[in-house]
Amino acid sequence: MRVIAGEFKGQRLRVPRGRRTRPTSDQVRIACLDTLAPWLPDARFLDLFAGAGAVGIEALSRGATECVFVERDRAAVAALRENLKRLGLAGRARILKRDTLGAVEALKREGVRFEVIFLDPPYGSPLAHATLARLADALLVAPGGVVVVQNFTKAALPAEPGRLVAFKHRRFGETSLTFFRAAE
Repeated sequence: MRVIAGEFKGQRLRVPRGRRTRPTSDQVRIACLDTLAPWLPDARFLDLFAGAGAVGIEALSRGATECVFVERDRAAVAALRENLKRLGLAGRARILKRDTLGAVEALKREGVRFEVIFLDPPYGSPLAHATLARLADALLVAPGGVVVVQNFTKAALPAEPGRLVAFKHRRFGETSLTFFRAAE
């Protein structure tokens, strides 16, 4: 897997072996980050269920100023740390090695807000709905910010979870991206 565009274009990313994580395909990453292009310059980016960090690193490569990565799998966190170190991104990144819902609560207590939040929960789990609900309540999304959910196409997401409103949906076979905008 490689960084697709921006400052680190072409740089190889380490991905953990096995089936515990599911890296976002190049096609889906391109569509996601191209859609997010207007929000990325100088953005604070939150990558939930980050895996080895391909989406967050791509956001940093395309102009986000910082990224918080949330991942609990040991092998994925090790790959993520290695990727950040090798690309010289450690100063622009923070890793929270914990479950996503707990991380959202911790970030809420810190009063942090993000212009862009990306989440890619395990397919077939209820975590997409639970995380969206928690994000809407936690006010982690900056006014006018965007939340993107990568999910299994057959698992429909709510159109308006809390103060988030869906504005775009892209389908790639069994994978879908749903983009939500935060109320101003």
